[in-house]
Amino acid sequence: MPIDGSLGQAEPQTKLSLHGVGHGFEANHFLFRNLNAEFPANSARGLRGPSGSGKSTLLSIIAGWEMPKEGHVERTGISTVRWVFQNPLGVPQRTALDHVALPYLATGLSRNHSEELAFERLADFGLQRSASKRFSLLSGGEAQRLMLARAVAGNPDLILVDEPTAQLDRATAGTVNSVLGGLAKSGAVVIVASHDQDTLDACSEVLDLTTLGAGSTAT
Repeated sequence: MPIDGSLGQAEPQTKLSLHGVGHGFEANHFLFRNLNAEFPANSARGLRGPSGSGKSTLLSIIAGWEMPKEGHVERTGISTVRWVFQNPLGVPQRTALDHVALPYLATGLSRNHSEELAFERLADFGLQRSASKRFSLLSGGEAQRLMLARAVAGNPDLILVDEPTAQLDRATAGTVNSVLGGLAKSGAVVIVASHDQDTLDACSEVLDLTTLGAGSTAT
């Protein structure tokens, strides 16, 4: 599933680093601690852990929405962040093509050029035949893949994906997992939080939050 050069590539120095990051919501309880890790561009990295282990919290810290209790996040060459949430959010009456064209329109491209690029992104995620479908008529798998295609549009520097298959049956989840690896080809730093082993298998490396207790280090 090639994503061609029209996406552009992030600058070679684009990366995200965690330095001694720890966080919790009670004085003496940490979800994770002493977390040191690097997330380079052009690579999809996974975060493993059951519900309550801090995956979504860590994504919020990585995005800069929340400050860690300990340590800090270093963002190099990162200015644009895109999220893909568990539940696909779209405008019911808008087509799939409209959803992916919007980020390109926001950069100042013409309608025609934006739609050309949007159709290429839909094709990258196996949605070219659904381009004219209204969002309300997409299947669960199609809707989630559409969110991935929209996340890539407009050349973001960081893509955060939170439990992309949590609400899907196994067959439908398989269609989403099959395209996750393609996110890394956008040139962005890509981080996927999941407890689904098939989803994590689509990532190049996996960080297991269940092993990150007090004093532990991830590399």
